[in-house]
Amino acid sequence: MTRCSLVVSLCAALLAALGGCDATLPAQPRPEAESTAAVVVDEDRSGPYATGKSLSFDPTLQPLDPGPVKEVRLDASNKLIEIAPGIKYTAWTLGDQVPGPTVHARVGDRIRFSMTNRTNVTTPKLRIAAPMLHSMDFHSAMGSPQDLFHSIGPGQTISFEFTPTYPGVFMYHCVTPPMVDHVASGMYGMMVVDPKGGWPAKADREYVVVQGEFYARLDPERRKVDNFPVYVLDKDKALARTPTQVVFNGRFNGMVDKPLVARPGERVRLYVLNVGPGSSSSFHVVGSIFDRVWLGGNPQNELRGMQTVDIGASSSAIVELMVPEKGDYIMVDHYFANAALGAVGVISVSDKTPPLGRASAPVTSAAPMPSAALDAGEHHHEPAKAGEPNLGDPDAAKGKLAFESKCVLCHSIGGGAKVGPDLQGVTRRHPDGWLTRWLLDTEKMQKSDPAAKELVTKYKMPMPNPGLKAAEVRVLLKFFHWSDQHEGLAKN
Repeated sequence: MTRCSLVVSLCAALLAALGGCDATLPAQPRPEAESTAAVVVDEDRSGPYATGKSLSFDPTLQPLDPGPVKEVRLDASNKLIEIAPGIKYTAWTLGDQVPGPTVHARVGDRIRFSMTNRTNVTTPKLRIAAPMLHSMDFHSAMGSPQDLFHSIGPGQTISFEFTPTYPGVFMYHCVTPPMVDHVASGMYGMMVVDPKGGWPAKADREYVVVQGEFYARLDPERRKVDNFPVYVLDKDKALARTPTQVVFNGRFNGMVDKPLVARPGERVRLYVLNVGPGSSSSFHVVGSIFDRVWLGGNPQNELRGMQTVDIGASSSAIVELMVPEKGDYIMVDHYFANAALGAVGVISVSDKTPPLGRASAPVTSAAPMPSAALDAGEHHHEPAKAGEPNLGDPDAAKGKLAFESKCVLCHSIGGGAKVGPDLQGVTRRHPDGWLTRWLLDTEKMQKSDPAAKELVTKYKMPMPNPGLKAAEVRVLLKFFHWSDQHEGLAKN
């Protein structure tokens, strides 16, 4: 036998012994569909739109329910939501909120899911949206899409079961065509699937961050609610991928108004999902580095010491970071055009934050009202939550939006000085004429005006020109006057 034939024989024997597999990777069991056939019945349910012990209704991820079976109900609804100050948007929802409640399970749990299409619930004076076909696609489920994820009509209920086979952070959403309309209208949420043995590391705080986009235009029918105009989906902007708002957890700068909290030295775990439908995200936290990153939320896909994480549409990651000292750590999409449209949040780190185990009770979802359509005359819209400002003036609402777009990272309203002064009471300290000149011609004022020079000296740096137009300054002053008249109800 020649040397060449000997080598060939040995290689063939080795490949046969290995079964043709890559010896560097452990053999993986073939994943099998662990789902049951979907059942559809004519059942028009009432009551809460979302139920289940495994659901989290706000950014705090609730602990895993120990039961091996998770009963999950997420009904489809039409609802008017506020995606930014003064922007009332006609959403389609799963679980009556945007994003939908977070589902928390583990690998091997049985998910018993049901959804009623309740878009036929309406009131006659202001129909927010017509009854519509809807469906549910869990990216964590495997099975025939034509069976599990098919559409149901208003007044129908679909039920099916499945077992997640991989850990990670998964999207769920309506998959009824045209899909871009349904996702851009708010029909999406997150499912967190823990590994069977739990995560490799322990975190002190666990939060959910869902990035999404809205494509809004004024309602062609010019409907209003409480004197605020109604906005609807702009399909042309959605297809062109030119969003009007890019948001974390359903609201423009909503996680600036209501920051996540932690204590100095704690490890924070963020479950991050970018639903799109049109843009990627470059997720970053100013003032920290991601100690661990699990792409897709799967611990086998680990990266270390990352400054940003690129997350495409319907993709996800788990990021862990240490917050070393007191301060506001800013979450941002580093595609800064998206940040300017609202993809900004804050992790507020303070030793005044209650330690774990002594925190206040978690927020739970009250049974939502049947809000498929809101009646402008009877005020059936979602009420302002405790502590939230109820701006009755559309111009003041626009001013709040301008403040959150241009000013909020350097100034607060009633929350104390940041880089610049606290703006609570600013209309009492300066007349409107002075404030208008200051905001429109900042550089010139800092060279010639005594009060402007004093501010530069006090805060040890000049203020950059915010680039506001006269119309923005006008509504911004309306907001400042509103806040001053309400003694800090706009506090952030």
